[in-house]
Amino acid sequence: MNINRRQSVRTPYKSRLRPCHLNYSDERLWELSYLIAKCKELNLEAEYKKYQIRLMISNLSVFYVLYTLVSLVFIAVELLFVERLEGIIVDLCVKIITYAIVVSLLSINFCENFVIRHRWVMILTSGLAAYVVVIADLAENLYHYHRSGWPLNATYDVFVLCMIYMFMPIPSIRGAALLATSVSIVYVAYYIYSLPFTTMFHEEKSNTYDVLSVDILHNVGFNMMGIFFRVMNETMVRASFLDRHQFIMEEKWLRHALQQESMLLDSVLPPQIAKPIQDSIKNKIKQNEATEFDRYHMKNSRMTEHFMAIQIHPDVSILYADVVNYTHLTTTLTVENLVKVLHDLYGRFDMAASTFNVQRIKFLGDCYYCVAGLTTPDPDHAKCAVSLGISMIANIQEVRTERELDIDMRIGVHSGSLIAGVIGEAKLQFDIWGSDVEIANRLESTGRPGYVHVSGRTLSNLNVSNYVIMSGPEKARNDPMLQSMSTYLITGQVNRTSVASTMEGVLSGSSLDIKPVESVRSRRASGVSMTEELREEFRNMPVGGFDFHSPCCRQATNESHKKTEREIGMFCAAFKDKNLEWNFMHQPDFIFKSSMLLAWAIGCCLIYIQIVNNTFQCNVCLVVDLLTFFFLTSLLCISWYKKFCWWKSGRFEFQMHNKYSCMVFHLFEKIQHSVTLRISTYLMIVICYYSVISLIMIDCDRDIFELSYIESKLFHYEMDQGICFHPWSFTNMISLILGISYTFARIPFSLKIFISCCETVAFVLIVFFQFAFNFQHSATTTPYMRAEIAHCLRVCMMLATMYAKERQSEFNTKMNFKLNVDLQSKQKAADVTNQSIIILLNNILPSHVVDLYLNSLARHELYYENYQMVSVMFAMLINFPMNLPSLRVLNDIITEFDRLLIAYREYYVVEKIKVVGCTYMAACGLDFNLASNIRQSSHVRHSSLHFEVEQARSQRLTDENYDSDFSNDEVVFIMTTFALDLMRTLSACNKAYSDSVFERSLSSGEICIGISSGEIMAGVVGASQPHYDIWGNPVNMASRMESTGLPGHIQVTEESAEILQQFDILCQYRGMTYVKGRGEIPTYFVGIDENLKFMSAKFEKQGSTRRFSVMSSLDPDSVGRDSSTWTASSE
Repeated sequence: MNINRRQSVRTPYKSRLRPCHLNYSDERLWELSYLIAKCKELNLEAEYKKYQIRLMISNLSVFYVLYTLVSLVFIAVELLFVERLEGIIVDLCVKIITYAIVVSLLSINFCENFVIRHRWVMILTSGLAAYVVVIADLAENLYHYHRSGWPLNATYDVFVLCMIYMFMPIPSIRGAALLATSVSIVYVAYYIYSLPFTTMFHEEKSNTYDVLSVDILHNVGFNMMGIFFRVMNETMVRASFLDRHQFIMEEKWLRHALQQESMLLDSVLPPQIAKPIQDSIKNKIKQNEATEFDRYHMKNSRMTEHFMAIQIHPDVSILYADVVNYTHLTTTLTVENLVKVLHDLYGRFDMAASTFNVQRIKFLGDCYYCVAGLTTPDPDHAKCAVSLGISMIANIQEVRTERELDIDMRIGVHSGSLIAGVIGEAKLQFDIWGSDVEIANRLESTGRPGYVHVSGRTLSNLNVSNYVIMSGPEKARNDPMLQSMSTYLITGQVNRTSVASTMEGVLSGSSLDIKPVESVRSRRASGVSMTEELREEFRNMPVGGFDFHSPCCRQATNESHKKTEREIGMFCAAFKDKNLEWNFMHQPDFIFKSSMLLAWAIGCCLIYIQIVNNTFQCNVCLVVDLLTFFFLTSLLCISWYKKFCWWKSGRFEFQMHNKYSCMVFHLFEKIQHSVTLRISTYLMIVICYYSVISLIMIDCDRDIFELSYIESKLFHYEMDQGICFHPWSFTNMISLILGISYTFARIPFSLKIFISCCETVAFVLIVFFQFAFNFQHSATTTPYMRAEIAHCLRVCMMLATMYAKERQSEFNTKMNFKLNVDLQSKQKAADVTNQSIIILLNNILPSHVVDLYLNSLARHELYYENYQMVSVMFAMLINFPMNLPSLRVLNDIITEFDRLLIAYREYYVVEKIKVVGCTYMAACGLDFNLASNIRQSSHVRHSSLHFEVEQARSQRLTDENYDSDFSNDEVVFIMTTFALDLMRTLSACNKAYSDSVFERSLSSGEICIGISSGEIMAGVVGASQPHYDIWGNPVNMASRMESTGLPGHIQVTEESAEILQQFDILCQYRGMTYVKGRGEIPTYFVGIDENLKFMSAKFEKQGSTRRFSVMSSLDPDSVGRDSSTWTASSE
């Protein structure tokens, strides 16, 4: 609907000569029937009626000023130019009384609430006001004729028609047309009644009938122009109203999106860390806005360049909590039940943390840790942390009882200092580091289920009388890190408000109300329930005009509308911003065909009037009339041909049309979209009109007319009226042209004013100079006033009326345009916000989960999935100190890991799950479309890694037990390859640091990696802070493979080793390794040589090594080398 959204598209000339489809969608949006149907579809008709009433009241306020000005001017002119003032005393009294009655009748319409309830009042008062003016006008004329014999011409016939169509508060176009038609009939009847007053009626009846037909045609022309104004006005108003509705919905959606963004960001990062990251995301989106936003690339783009936002917090309390018997929980519950239990637990913990003003950092499977006094300094941080711990124990005991689960909670709390912030480039997550963080972790691991294990420093910050305190367990006294400090077990009274379930409706306790963007936007296009907010916005829509409301009915003024009004000029209603005015004028005119229809009809009226006024043969007149008619008809056909074809094709836009029809379509669209062509067409039409009028003046011999008039007075006979044009017909023609000069939309208002003023000045010159005798001896409107002044008053009144109406329309149109410009900026801001939300979500959840999670959350459902084959990796930097200088190095290393991850995510869907301290966790196989992605991606098909996957797949197809549809064993190969690339990346980083004198001591040359594979569960849990995690035996085993592994090695389970052997990767048996929860199990080291290449399983004796990875696949020559190596090896 927005007129500022469509840009003109230049079509190559050759393509215009080809058959084409008819595109009528833009024009269809500007048809009144469509707009009415759209308002009803959106349930906006009732609100539109209210807005229409406000707009009509605004127009009425403009009429008050106009009518006051016209009345004052008429009274002043009569006082100045009437020779005998005693003859017009009745006229002055009638005008004053009429003005008072009209103003009094219409004043009731300014009580907006009253007329909304009683709409018939507007119609009644409008009809009475119009007929008061008509009756007063005709009564004056009849009074003067019967009293003094003055055959006066009507004064307000044209003004009343303009008054009815343009200013009266009549909601229905049909009602306005009926009232105006009845007024025209009254004036025509009066004209017929006044004809016998002149001897011309008896002398030349044929000429009299011509004059009568001209008068009827004048009234028809003004009524057509009035109906056009009403139709176009309602079209523009409805379009503006629908645009405003869209603006309101976009603004409402933007607020919702901003709320989502804030909640999402706060769920991941504290505000002081979130702000620079948020700005970074939006700035990068805005930098790329020149190209169409590609969601996939935006999801995987680098959001920061070496961005590291960290802060030191010197006085906080750290809480670590661990679920006892968690491993048994993950191996015995179904996916759905596990996710529900975890969501209930972590949801309770989140809500309790919010109660005690504790910032949750993250949870790692069975471990939940948070910090008190982090976001804002709090002297009671120790109390808050311990109270949260006691509440968490109460919550898990309640869940244990309700669900009959053998689970409990072990909690450790320590007070001290830490470093908090964000490192890395992908999957940004808030984390904490420091020795005190490690102490809190050890307190948890050495604690006792059902108690809060605190350090002596934490206890010193507590009021011990509020708790039951016992000495710390023996295990803590034997811990190397804790043996130098005193520890205590604490329990106490539970704050019952912090113990609440989050499972009523799954997400009833969630403060994060995320809805899919598509569902939010789609509701704007369908039936929207009218909220009080929408009603208030519609009540605040600008309508222009003057504020004549009574104090009880006056609406509060919107400051933003005042600001917009100040941006629009007073006289020409032009934007003070030249660029804005330029953009406004270069919008397409989709109602051009309607303007052209009126211009053609008025042109035909003018041609007929010209023919009637010229009583003798005129070849030049015939040529000009034909050329004018042909020009106007050609423009009419061009304008309506597109609609005719659309109507003829049964409103089917995909029907092909021949090249000649397409040429007409393109020509019409060119006129619509080109302001230069529109102005040229407008000026040509005005020139055609004046060419027709000039013929009337050319055929008039002034000397013969003067002589005939003098002789008729001397010798007392009726002169031939056909010698020259009828002055009032000429004046009415000028009035019609003045009206049509303002009808075309998308023509500069200043140009319309200039053209109309030129027309008025030219008319005044003609009246007072060129044909002064003719006009002087025509009928006047007021006794004893020169007739030429009456003619000028008629035209000036028409000029003022058209200016007042068009200025009001122009003001409202430009206000709407400015709102549309604001709408575009709002939409752009909303889109940027939406994109940033998607990016943030993709830094919380894996890419394929985002849409599914949003839809699940919108339906108040939990999101969870079960995967048959996923490979999980834990990679830990060994002996990495957690201090501020080392964090910068850790940030650089994790950033390089993330950049490598981005390549794997693009090619092979390797997802980063989290970073905990110096441990990097990733998984492969979380996307069901993994296999199809690998096969369909062209750049992957040309990589050496893909070559190895397909070779292994083809060999395993010969195994009758291998099911390619359900087995994604290649995820183990891809995950192991990623792990090798991590080792290579770390090696490159160490080499870079070793070359720097200042950073040599910070480099860490060792990494320990563990990989396991199998069936896992994944889901989103948490109340106020949604968190994606994976659970299952492979996760636990991968963690154990890392913790029991050796630096510089990749340790895998037996199942993973067997799969890697099929990919020709040597896996060396390490032996039986003790694993917590499983006992002793066989483990393997992946064969890697000193050059960080995989060792071949088939050619172990020859020591053959093979290197394939994403890093090598980025080299185009490596594909050929790897392929040839495989072929030679097979032979």
